[in-house]
Amino acid sequence: MSTLTHPAALTVLSEDESGFREAVRDFAESEVAPRVPRMDAGHQLDSDLISLLFELGFMGIETPEHYGGIGSSFFTAVLVVEELSRVDPSVGVLVDVQNTLVNNALLKWGTEEQVRRHLPRLASGTVGAYALSEAGSGSDAFALATRAVRDGTDWVLNGRKMWITNGAEAGLYIVFANARPELGYKGITAFIVERDMPGFAVGKKEDKLGIRASSTTELVLDDVRVPATCVLGEVGRGYKVAIETLNEGRIGIGAQMLGLAQGALDHTIRYVQEREQFGRPVAEFQAVQFQLAQMATDVEAARLMVYNAARLKDQGTRFLREAAMAKLFASRMAQRVSSRCIDLHGGYGFTREYPVEKLYRDAKIGTIYEGTDNMQLQTIAKDLLRG
Repeated sequence: MSTLTHPAALTVLSEDESGFREAVRDFAESEVAPRVPRMDAGHQLDSDLISLLFELGFMGIETPEHYGGIGSSFFTAVLVVEELSRVDPSVGVLVDVQNTLVNNALLKWGTEEQVRRHLPRLASGTVGAYALSEAGSGSDAFALATRAVRDGTDWVLNGRKMWITNGAEAGLYIVFANARPELGYKGITAFIVERDMPGFAVGKKEDKLGIRASSTTELVLDDVRVPATCVLGEVGRGYKVAIETLNEGRIGIGAQMLGLAQGALDHTIRYVQEREQFGRPVAEFQAVQFQLAQMATDVEAARLMVYNAARLKDQGTRFLREAAMAKLFASRMAQRVSSRCIDLHGGYGFTREYPVEKLYRDAKIGTIYEGTDNMQLQTIAKDLLRG
């Protein structure tokens, strides 16, 4: 077991970046790594591991202490996602979605009653999910077909959500539906939906190329009656909830891809020092050394971009462009680095005997979810032209 034995330890250690990183890395290597092959093959996260993540405070990093969290910073959450993803990006994204999307949305947009009711649960044992995407609204996130109709003091939700991370494990969902379709995106509204509400069901679980232990599911809403007290933010302001929350989520995905690439590079550095060809370790060949140097430089560049965006967020400074840049660069970098790491492992890298094969599969999603590369480029360009 790692040195992180209680949420209080996480609070103290987070003040010392190097000690904190070492403690999270120790936890990832001792508790996560042994479970990775079984979780990947079984397409499911270990329930005992999820319980450990809650026990150690990883699922409520920015949540104030009086709501059961550890009251730390967004930057701390980024470090946790990075170090967990270095061992298994599936675990990293579970923690990422919980903190950067679900918890942050409630902290920023929730009423006092909503925060008091839900944040302690999300810090102690309830997984959260963020349900925006649909079959017909991927990059065009506001082309929602899910509808919300007022019925007395309640809202009735109907529709289907697709590609929802944490969908299988979650007990609470932030669901986006259009309450006033005639107004277009200005009718979109965010709702807090409980898993046990009548008419709500978790549908098909996707069989994916990578991050296979992380659940990606369909959600079915069939006349789900939601009290008006479950509206998150204001009616018709869901688009603002989505945009602002996803800006933070991009930094989290950047951290996931950063950790993934660092993990692949770490495995490769060890391998090339052990593997011999032509009577000497592969690491002694200059061509190999240059490739390692280039990968290390790319990883460090991504790290600086992700950390910069996270610190801007913590400072309350505008970070739209920096978040998009961090996600764009880190996700592309992760694919390049993990691919090159397989090359340097040779034939072994193409087998499941070595972990770089899994990290290579996991890397692909980075350029797709929480905004494709093209959407990040569009965001950056529009921001540049606005000056």
